[in-house]
Amino acid sequence: MTQLESIMAANRRFTKPNAFPPLPKSPKKQLAIFTCMDTRLVDFLEPAMGLKRGDAKVIKNAGNIIVDPMAGAVIRSLVAGVFMLGVEEIFVIGHRDCGMAQLDAESVKRDMIQRGISQDVIDIHVPDLKQWFGIFAHPVENVERVVKIIRHNPLIPKDVPIHGLIFCPNDGHLDVVVDGYSQESFAAHIL
Repeated sequence: MTQLESIMAANRRFTKPNAFPPLPKSPKKQLAIFTCMDTRLVDFLEPAMGLKRGDAKVIKNAGNIIVDPMAGAVIRSLVAGVFMLGVEEIFVIGHRDCGMAQLDAESVKRDMIQRGISQDVIDIHVPDLKQWFGIFAHPVENVERVVKIIRHNPLIPKDVPIHGLIFCPNDGHLDVVVDGYSQESFAAHIL
């Protein structure tokens, strides 16, 4: 059975008429979470925060990184959340042991070429893979940087608190890096 067939079979078992009441598009708790796509966070981060289905808008990408601070999909999603869906607070949540902090751009480039992506295509479209991936040295520093990018974005209202947290994918523990109510940084205590 292929992955697609397996997923469709599971979906048929999962869905039953009227099993799930409709939810509003706006998050019940008026918050957005921007976090990493790491599989260890699935069905773990939101419950660790006391959140359920429909409570928050969740935006994910590799390493919870913002590479384009004005035109990127993350900022566009956050602006839509604030102005269209009632988001009143934003949580940037990085996690310990993030693979993006350990990524070797040259190794990825070799893998891309080995899988058929031409050197010319890479050189033209992403000449600086390290910058394009947004590779960072430490997840706490990345959270601080992303909070600053969002906080200083002219499209995000100043009355929206931007919090920064670090999540442990092993035990579910959260540490505050930036308190969005005071914009105080606690990174020195975590590093």
